[in-house]
Amino acid sequence: MNIRKHIPDSITSMNLLCGVVGVILTLAGRPDLGFICMILGAVFDFFDGFAARMLNASSGIGKELDSLADMVTFGVLPSVMLFLAGGTNILILKYFPIILAAFSALRLAKFNLDERQHSSFLGLPTPAAAMICGSLACFAYKVPDSLLASWCSGPVLLPVLALALSFLLVSEVPMFSMKFGGGNKASRIENIKRIVFLVLSVAAVVVTLITGLHWSFAFLAAFTGYIIINLASVFCHSGRSE
Repeated sequence: MNIRKHIPDSITSMNLLCGVVGVILTLAGRPDLGFICMILGAVFDFFDGFAARMLNASSGIGKELDSLADMVTFGVLPSVMLFLAGGTNILILKYFPIILAAFSALRLAKFNLDERQHSSFLGLPTPAAAMICGSLACFAYKVPDSLLASWCSGPVLLPVLALALSFLLVSEVPMFSMKFGGGNKASRIENIKRIVFLVLSVAAVVVTLITGLHWSFAFLAAFTGYIIINLASVFCHSGRSE
């Protein structure tokens, strides 16, 4: 029995388990622990592909299992977290975050079939969308008297966020991969955007530490910055082409 070929799938299964445990903890009223499970799932999601390449153990089953795990950890879990973070009594608006799960599934299916998405993405990656949702829900839970928490309890922020992220998930907006050296050789512009994101992430951590904000704010700022960097690049490119 070749144990080596099962290592990447085992790591992917840990991602799936993190998502399931995260949903359970969030439903139990602990979105902060649910967000930690999401982060752990993202770590496993990174290393399963790394292990598959290092061990030359890629498989069709692994690809399908990876999508299933991502659907739970970065599709269902953030939808549940946003749903429970909302405080509006307007029923149709309260259930808006659930659409994220459906659009995450569409995004993952599109990624599996799209041959153009090797070194970069078309549309927002599900982990990035999930991190924004998870960090916002975690921050609102840990700092209930904050301005963000009060916005979450209103009828506008979370429905608009759910719609915006859902649109970006299935859009054709170019988004850079956060992995250096993965897939085909990245362009100079792609590498510049990655460096800007890393600098922005470090700045978010520094600001969070200096101001004494909860650590989840650093994730929220960094991944919001990821979207802004990509959208700004698209607008600048379209402006030059005109």
